[in-house]
Amino acid sequence: MSDARYRKVPSARLSRLASFGQMAGGIAGGMIAEGARRLSQGQRPQLSDMLLTPANAMRVTDQLSRLRGAAMKLGQMISLDAGDVLPAELTAILSKLRDSAHFMPPAQLQRVLDTEWGAGWRRRFKHFEATPIAAASIGQVHRATMPDGRVLAIKVQYPGIAASIDADVDNVGSLLRLSSLLPATLDITPLLSEAKRQLHEEADYLREADQMRRYQSLLADNPAFILPAPVDELSGKNVLAMDFIKGQPIETLESAPQETRDAVMSALITLTLRELFEFGYMQTDPNFANFRWQAESQRIVLLDFGAARAVPPHIVAAYRDLMVAGLTEDRAALRAALLAIGFVAPATLERHGPAIDAMIGILIEHLGKPGLFDFADRSFVDRVRHHAETIVADRAAWHIPPADTLFVQRKVSGTALLAVRMQARMPLRDDVARFFPEIQRL
Repeated sequence: MSDARYRKVPSARLSRLASFGQMAGGIAGGMIAEGARRLSQGQRPQLSDMLLTPANAMRVTDQLSRLRGAAMKLGQMISLDAGDVLPAELTAILSKLRDSAHFMPPAQLQRVLDTEWGAGWRRRFKHFEATPIAAASIGQVHRATMPDGRVLAIKVQYPGIAASIDADVDNVGSLLRLSSLLPATLDITPLLSEAKRQLHEEADYLREADQMRRYQSLLADNPAFILPAPVDELSGKNVLAMDFIKGQPIETLESAPQETRDAVMSALITLTLRELFEFGYMQTDPNFANFRWQAESQRIVLLDFGAARAVPPHIVAAYRDLMVAGLTEDRAALRAALLAIGFVAPATLERHGPAIDAMIGILIEHLGKPGLFDFADRSFVDRVRHHAETIVADRAAWHIPPADTLFVQRKVSGTALLAVRMQARMPLRDDVARFFPEIQRL
């Protein structure tokens, strides 16, 4: 393993603040250079154009990867959820945050585990692999073997991450505000507050162990899934021990037979619908790394329950109205549901009603095609984007949905994105309609 993958996590508040300062200073320098280049070519540079250069995006990526924690987590959210909203260069570079986390140096790892388990902790294991098998925004994972041969996955939280969440989110928020990427009238404070709350929950490994047990109970009757069980005697707020479950990245299924891909995505989409309409509880992080595939057992491995949370009843009701309106192709009811759930603001509907109605029509037409729904068919995207461009260009019409809606939609959209990647085909309308027995298909 190259030493380049090891990088100490800055845990002190001042060192993390200095890292943000270094990032901001580098971005400012890059903006000045880009502005000068554009002026020399006779162009009138715009602030957002100077900010969103590949060089500046690389600076952000590098610093967020080094900081880990909330800063990197927010970068991951942007890369997964932004779609076509951000420039392609920035989206491509930010997407590297999904797998570019550095490892803690061995000495730092040793100090963390000495604090958690006490000196001499290695005697509790037959073998503890010093090189992580995975690293993400909040912690890294090691494989360990107990004296009785039981193989575990040990998730170790980076030092100082939990204490840095509020400041990191505030710093990222400040960068967004200062960048002029967002209209000054757009209030992101509620979203940042909710992001802090969720990240604090994700940093509590005892809470995650409870969520793991909850999902084991909820899915006990479903043979399509396998989940690890926590090991309480080795777990604490900063270390989470669990069964190690073999599996391959879910993306390896891209080359699997069509029926396998269809069955896997049908199970995952049904799980999302059950979470929303039966459990009232959802694992809201659809990062592909949270799903793995066991070819020998034909089961889906579910990992990482830190982002599991209750879905408020009013959000469940709003999604129910939205889906019923879509299934019955009731355009007026669908427009009302979009307002109620917070996807569309009243002012946006007033300013761009015809464009929104056109997009609703395109989506109903696409989803209502007879036969199997083909997730690989993206023919509708350009038509929707054509109407969306007029709304996106009107910065005064920009709107942020409620945080609870965003977290649920992140899971819904992320699952659909995986289905697109798998090129899955399934009777989607029938699968969804089963959750609404009041609907009589014509």
